[in-house]
Amino acid sequence: MPIVVVAGKIHSSGLAVLRGRQGLEVAQHNLLDEGRMQEAVAGADALLIRTSTLSATAIKGARVLKIVARHGVGYDNIDVAALTQRGIPLALVGNVNAVSVAEHTLYLLLACMKRGLAYDRAMRNGGWQIRDTLGARDLNGKTLLIVGFGRIGSEVAARAKAFGMKVEAYDPLLKAGKTNSGVTLVPDLDAALARVDAVSLHLPLTAQTRNLFDRERIGRMNANAVLICTARGGLIDEAALAEALREGRLMAAGLDVFAEEPPAATHALLALDNVVLSPHSAALTEECAERMAVISAQNCLDGLDGRLNPSLIANPEVLGGQRC
Repeated sequence: MPIVVVAGKIHSSGLAVLRGRQGLEVAQHNLLDEGRMQEAVAGADALLIRTSTLSATAIKGARVLKIVARHGVGYDNIDVAALTQRGIPLALVGNVNAVSVAEHTLYLLLACMKRGLAYDRAMRNGGWQIRDTLGARDLNGKTLLIVGFGRIGSEVAARAKAFGMKVEAYDPLLKAGKTNSGVTLVPDLDAALARVDAVSLHLPLTAQTRNLFDRERIGRMNANAVLICTARGGLIDEAALAEALREGRLMAAGLDVFAEEPPAATHALLALDNVVLSPHSAALTEECAERMAVISAQNCLDGLDGRLNPSLIANPEVLGGQRC
């Protein structure tokens, strides 16, 4: 009997998809460390994985593994090269989380620009007069720079434009110029930073993008600007960001992701009033969690059946003769 290992809690609708298949054993686990992951996948035919790490060692020991389905779109927790070497596809959920993450991005942007955290705290502590500081700012007329103009970046742009923002984007994979949506693609990231009011990151974490926003690049930003990241922890040098926020060289930041998750209780960013934080939850709305669970579960079944959708595969070169 084929075995599907589910590594991490998923929406019940996804489990229903798997359990609805006759002759399939479903083994559900919480977050797995390296040793437990190796043990869990050793006899698995399919793996549905959230945030646990899937190492080359675990992949090597997965004797009959045919498909890995990621509950999301990022896969820096998975050794894709090791999967590819074994001829095992890695299936993603496509654009089902784009709207949810874009909405969360705008929430963080609004909270930063309107000083939502500080105003809320002041109200609860009798600080009514904070209203006279005129610390909040309008989005209307401000310029947002989106770094990484893919599915989520495009959704963020549409929502920012609805607030009357001017939207620019930087993406090394796209040619500079005006897009059909009215977004200006700029050729030089560093040149754009000094003149924009907000920056939102929507990039994968790779060797090239790790600490993309380091001390020097953060230093290029306007002191009244805000920095938002709902993509991947590690894109920002968090120590440099905390320093800039603490010294008033940056107005605010909104972060949903961190280099180490969860961050330590002593993390410098947790002590600052001008940073709005959330626990890597941008895509974890009720609706989006259900969509991701259902699609990743179906990807497991399609992988076992040899009927994967090529557009959802991170390493399509392994598909070979699979029926699509």
